[in-house]
Amino acid sequence: MGMSWEDVVLIEESKNSGDPTVVTINCPDKAGLGCDLLRIVLEFGLYVTRGDFSTDGKWCYVVLWVVPRPISLRVDWESLKKRLVSCCPSIMPAFYLDQFSSSSKSTPLYLLKVFSMDRKGLIHDVTKLLCDLELTIQRLKVMTTPDGKVLDLFFVTDSMNILHTKIGREETCEHLSVVLGECCISCEIELAGPEYECQQGISSIPDSIAEKLFSCEFSVMEDASKVKEASVMVDNLLSPVHSLLQIQCRDQKGLIYDILRISKDCDIQIAYGRVSSSVNGVRSLELFIQNEDGKKILNNENQIALCSRLKEEMMQPLRVMISNRGPDTELWVANPVELSGKGRPRVVYDVTFALKTLGICIFSAEIGRNATLDREWEVYRFLLVENRKFPLTSKQAKQDIINKVRRTLMGW
Repeated sequence: MGMSWEDVVLIEESKNSGDPTVVTINCPDKAGLGCDLLRIVLEFGLYVTRGDFSTDGKWCYVVLWVVPRPISLRVDWESLKKRLVSCCPSIMPAFYLDQFSSSSKSTPLYLLKVFSMDRKGLIHDVTKLLCDLELTIQRLKVMTTPDGKVLDLFFVTDSMNILHTKIGREETCEHLSVVLGECCISCEIELAGPEYECQQGISSIPDSIAEKLFSCEFSVMEDASKVKEASVMVDNLLSPVHSLLQIQCRDQKGLIYDILRISKDCDIQIAYGRVSSSVNGVRSLELFIQNEDGKKILNNENQIALCSRLKEEMMQPLRVMISNRGPDTELWVANPVELSGKGRPRVVYDVTFALKTLGICIFSAEIGRNATLDREWEVYRFLLVENRKFPLTSKQAKQDIINKVRRTLMGW
């Protein structure tokens, strides 16, 4: 087609702060491509103000208007372009294929060990740096010793392919030493062995917690007047070959990613989609869709199931709750995992930022997976340290923590 790989993704940076940057993707189509692209956008901390999607089944064209959240966030646009290009199906020149061939291989898992003195915001500061270096946290284990020291074990994958060299590992440790300052005692990175790769499950979740955390009736535990009901409708009259999916929902971080994730997991093909700008905090989407067999969704039960799934996960894409374990207080966060096995981006970043803002320290933390009858969940458990401002025995303080964490995760 006479098309170079540089034209697969075009980024027109905004000239004024606060104005959206326009990201255009023009490439061969594949199942779930929209979800994969939006996941990368979310990883970079970008908010989609509006968007357009179109495909003929063979070639797709995507335009996204994005802004950093918060606006002060520094975005490496060249790195974003490389990441977006790497997930697009390729009919590109050989040099391009060589450059991104690693994306098709299994990604190695690295173990980052950080030993330091404890202080407020420590976990968030490390997490922020890992996000800046495009190191994705797959699992996490944080342990505080009786003498006030912390051992952090971060299991990470490397999007930038810098940890495979000794120099890359040493430079990453140097960056961490600078961030932690005098608190840092030691830092090392190594390939995680098979004994680590098989440790997917979180240590036992009490039945009472699991029943509530994964329940379809999970309560948002927030002022009901601030939570607007999602509306999802299927119209089969407007198009002769597509079903029109009309969605309205309170605007929130990752909303478009969640919708495309569900579509991907349900084998729904999106031929054309338009994402409108938020109006009074409400986002509208129109998607022309088909089943995986290329036909309209005419079965009433299938329509109801799709609409119910979308409503449930748009209203509660993340679960947040607090429980007591004897005298200790635990914060739990859970989100559904894609069928591909990928978890939600930036959850640790947002949770630790919320806790740091509240001045709450983390005594221990871990990430794992838990399977229920119908899906797999990524589960985050944080053991919190009591402080004067938020006495964890107070019911109101617990609710304030839940609300702060949830609002940060949702971008409210």
